[in-house]
Amino acid sequence: MNPDNNSEQKKLESLEMFRRETGENLTTNQGVIIDDTNNSLTAGERGPTLMEDFHFREKMTHFDHERIPERVVHARGSAAHGYFQVYESMAEYTKAKFLQDPSVKTPVFVRFSTVVGFRGSADTVRDVRGFATKFYTEEGNYDLVGNNMPVFFIQDGIKFPDLVHAVKPEPHNEMPQASAAHDNFWDFISLMPESMHMIMWVLSDRALPRSYRMMQGFGVHTFRWINEQGKAHLVKLHWRPPLGMHSLVWDETQKLAGKDPDFNRRDLWNAIEMGHYPEFELGVQLVAEEDADNFDFDLLDPTKLIPEELVPVKIIGKMTLNRNPDNFFAETEQVAFHPGHVVPGIDFSNDPLLQGRLFSYTDTQLIRLGGPNFAELPINRPVAPTHNNQRDGYSRQTIDKGQVNYFPNSRAGGCPMANPENMRAYTHYAEKVEGLKIRKRSDSFKDHFSQATLFWNSLSEVEQDHIVSASHFELGKVEDKQIQQRMVDLFNHVDHELAKRVAKGIGISPPTEPALENHGHRSPSLSMENTVKDSVKSRQVAILAADGFDGTQLMQMKQALEDAGASAKIVSKFGGMITSASGEQMKVDKMFIATGSIMYDAIYVPGGQQSIETLKQEGDAIHFINEAFRHCKAIAATGEGVELLKASSIQGVSLLESDSNGQVQSEKGVVTLTGGSEIHSAADAFIQAIAQHRHWVREQKERVPA
Repeated sequence: MNPDNNSEQKKLESLEMFRRETGENLTTNQGVIIDDTNNSLTAGERGPTLMEDFHFREKMTHFDHERIPERVVHARGSAAHGYFQVYESMAEYTKAKFLQDPSVKTPVFVRFSTVVGFRGSADTVRDVRGFATKFYTEEGNYDLVGNNMPVFFIQDGIKFPDLVHAVKPEPHNEMPQASAAHDNFWDFISLMPESMHMIMWVLSDRALPRSYRMMQGFGVHTFRWINEQGKAHLVKLHWRPPLGMHSLVWDETQKLAGKDPDFNRRDLWNAIEMGHYPEFELGVQLVAEEDADNFDFDLLDPTKLIPEELVPVKIIGKMTLNRNPDNFFAETEQVAFHPGHVVPGIDFSNDPLLQGRLFSYTDTQLIRLGGPNFAELPINRPVAPTHNNQRDGYSRQTIDKGQVNYFPNSRAGGCPMANPENMRAYTHYAEKVEGLKIRKRSDSFKDHFSQATLFWNSLSEVEQDHIVSASHFELGKVEDKQIQQRMVDLFNHVDHELAKRVAKGIGISPPTEPALENHGHRSPSLSMENTVKDSVKSRQVAILAADGFDGTQLMQMKQALEDAGASAKIVSKFGGMITSASGEQMKVDKMFIATGSIMYDAIYVPGGQQSIETLKQEGDAIHFINEAFRHCKAIAATGEGVELLKASSIQGVSLLESDSNGQVQSEKGVVTLTGGSEIHSAADAFIQAIAQHRHWVREQKERVPA
């Protein structure tokens, strides 16, 4: 037996002995002792969760009703209206009508959110992001309720209350807010090896999106698509932004939480107002039902993804968000999503986490929105007509006419009636289910580390460095050394060098040998470094200027940036107007005191001797440059503007030490032109540098005070 496994087994035995000695047995609220709270009651090891699982229902019901009135999780959200169009008919795979005709625009409402924080928390915390889409189809509402990560922490929905209790602020002092960096969360994770794949994603830059418009979305679970002939395919769903997947850096997120806690919300709102409509292409990974068991992992396991090398992602349509909500509360707050809102042609798998959500979401809406009539709220109301015998309840809006409210009936001609002959009626996929009623997880769910290792192997060196740094921050906040040690042991199952680096950072003895050998497999699509980097559309550029700036240079650069789709804002010490060296006046968009480089994707400094001499004396201007350089952003300067870069603390850029009059130079994302007023070539080089998002070659090697 592996020494590490033996040690872990002894720890678990000690915990079990402690429980027995103290006599503290887990019970229901009725006092019934429970034998297992880690697995739902299912029909066989891989079957669906059973309604008679009273422990699961009691546990989940209590959890769903713990917060009034905000959501228990995903409380802080931002949303937008839009539409979806399929590129080609998907009739081969599903009979869902909105996936058939490329000319049809299906209305959608999308809500992005953090998971852990309360409504008043910051946008930029390290966290999973919710990505929920409501399709208002002519066959009824369909909700695709996912995240910006393709996997999840747990395998069975019965563990969700434990997960959220652990990650929320600790109950005795309500701290920390919107952060996993505390003992309770990491204690839970250190005892849940199945979480390690998700932990790798959460510690990565995926947890720090630059914008909701620049992050992926995933359905997480394996669903079923069924065509008109009854043929089923298992399907994984992906949202992909044409702008690519881009992140903030950790230092930026912490500063933004203070300077602009609404950073992502504001970015989404402003982009739509300016006509930079967010777009997401919908992709699917399709697996024929008969091929479901041909993988070395279980498709029902929500802690696993399907590597794209095994099943490529087929892009089938595009969603465009083109309208902001009219009222935040009525729409963004009152929208009610549920993975059980499906239309004909879309069905479920026996994923035990999904099965739990199918109960939990409706139960949550009942308490949060005051009763069973939440579907009548305008933002939740389907465009398809509704007819049923449901009546009354809190906040009923429909005024039902007539005296018949039951079925079967003869007094209303038997209406509304179920119609099995209607080809558009919803019918569940006739999956064969058999097995003992048990609380047990399938052995096919027991591999907790191979895909965590796959993710680690697939990342660039910079991305791996960021995971290590994130681990140091998160586990550095943990007071209990035993928890830290258990986490190092789990990291050692992912990758030996990773474990040693984490251990060194938090002062824990590193493991002497790997718990598991690294299998060496990679999947390039998992690295954000391989994302799209060919556009500056909607990017924000700060132009630093004061009285006496070179108006020709500023206007030429500003025009070139806007022609490429970016937005350029003038930043100066005071508001109002500034005057160029030749007398033109321009409006200041932002003052140094009210903004920062962290709110922009790139910095430009135009020439003008008087302007530059003034900025040299402004500590905020120098800090702007230093901070942008530290965060690896594109920086450009023309004419005398280059002197401001030389006055900063920028290091390791040789072009600042040379004098190449009239020649554009570009190095490590820094672009300069020291002479001449025609700056078109400098603008082209700057735009290319911005499109790269970050210039990681500067990170670690050339630190500057910021």
